[in-house]
Formats: sequence, structure tokens, C-alpha cells
Amino acid sequence: MTIQWFPGHMTRARRQIQEKLKLIDLAIELLDARIPLSSRNPMIDDILLDKPRLVLLNKSDLADPEATRQWVAYFAEQGLKALPIDSVGGNPVKEIMNRSKELLAHKIEAQIRKGVNPRALRALIVGIPNVGKSTLINRMAGRKIALTGDKPGVTKGQQWIKVGTEMELLDTPGILWPKFEDQQVGLKLAVTGAIKEEILHIEDIAFYAMKYLAVHYKEALKERFGLDNIPSDPEDSDAIVKLMEDIGRKRGAIVSGGRVDLEKASLTILRELRAGKLGRISMELPHQLMV
Repeated sequence: MTIQWFPGHMTRARRQIQEKLKLIDLAIELLDARIPLSSRNPMIDDILLDKPRLVLLNKSDLADPEATRQWVAYFAEQGLKALPIDSVGGNPVKEIMNRSKELLAHKIEAQIRKGVNPRALRALIVGIPNVGKSTLINRMAGRKIALTGDKPGVTKGQQWIKVGTEMELLDTPGILWPKFEDQQVGLKLAVTGAIKEEILHIEDIAFYAMKYLAVHYKEALKERFGLDNIPSDPEDSDAIVKLMEDIGRKRGAIVSGGRVDLEKASLTILRELRAGKLGRISMELPHQLMV
């Protein structure tokens, strides 16, 4: 399966970001805490160049806490500050402001030495679709400004948003890259909902998720879906499909003749996984890289 996704507005967004860089003090890079590496656009370093950067691991409330700790350490090794946040139920604004000021401390101190009152920090917020940028911006602004939605591709243009008197945020549309060289990256993005379901084979996405869960979150699968046995060999395709069918039967995804509607079963698996109903799950770890 080849996943390619690069709508025209994403091409424009990249160009617009590059045009705005001279106005920006720092970049806030928003990643999905469940798949930090896969949700990180490989073009972003070339786009942002040497701008100071704060990495936010969003949806950390859905991610495995131990995995998130490992990712924070991983980014620290890369010379980047990473902060786990929950932009929906949490209140990350103060911590984001503090971390941003730390990154720009030298610039702020230089302005003070010159007798200049430091102006509001100007931050560019970037991330792939459906990673939670608009929700975070609304949280930081304290009111609904940016459009939000549970599907990728909601934000279509750029806008400046004031965060109190201390920061101005530039929102941008999510930017995915033209083609996923490693297909597992595309699969992980699809599992977590960063790619529109309409352009995918939903059974393939659920199949990939089930293979991973059968290895790393066996007990979560058993508990959530009332399963007795999980295949010991995740490469046994027939066993994984049978597991998906078992879940379909338990969820009433039955069609005429008593057969399981595998598409409906797949949607059930993915939607419950994305909603955190299987518990806090991460789909990759630093030591796995793209494995």
C-alpha cells in the first residue's frame, strides 16, 4: 500500500511559513505523543532552519507514560526541549510560556540591557494535520479563535492570535510530506487519525494496528474486547484477521449469512484505539525508530 497526501493548500503553507520566518522568534512544533517520530515532518528542519524550537508532545493523555518519558529524553539528546501536553483536558499554557521564555532568554536579556521593554514573543506553531494545533491555540488564547475538528485538514490559512500580552501565535495549516518513503510511517499516521479515512483501505490500517497491539499491548486487547487468546506470532496474518473477526462478532458487526463485516470491525478497533478506550498506548518507541 502506498500512501501519498499533499493537497495544494499544504504546498502553499510551506511557502507561506518560509516567508514569515523573519517575523518569528521561535517555532512551536506540535507532535502526537503516541507517534512522535512518525508525526514529525522530515521537511521541518529545512523549513525552520536554525529558529529556536519548542517541541510539544500533544495528546500525552492518550500515550503510554513510560514511552513519553523515553521520547522526552530522546529529544533532549537531539538538543531540543520537549514538553508533554494535553491540549484538550489539560492547562499547558503557563508551562509553554515559561519554556518559550527560557529558549529566548538571551534575546530578552539583550533587549532589557538596551533599555527596551521586551515585546510580545512571536511564535510559529507547526504540525501535521489533526495533531491538535487549533485546539491548543484556542486553549492558549482563552477563547475559540481557530477552527477545530476531529478530521485532518481543518485549518486552511494563516492567522495571528494574541496570547495575553506576552505572545502572538501564527497558526498554519498542517503540512504532510509528498510521499512516505517508509510505509510504516504512513500506517502509524493512519492509525492515529492523521490521514483521512476516505483515502485508505481501513482494513489494512486496523490490521497493522492489531499486529502492533498483539505484541506490545496484549493485555489491553484482552480486557477491552473480552478476548481469550492473542496470537503469539504477529506475522501470522490469518490469526490476526481471525482476531479482528472475533472483535467484530463481539461488537455486532455481522452481515447476512453470519459473516463478519470486516470494515465495520476495523472502524470499531481504530475508533476505540484513538479514543483511548484501550488505555494509554504509544505506537512507537525511540529504540524502535521506524520498526
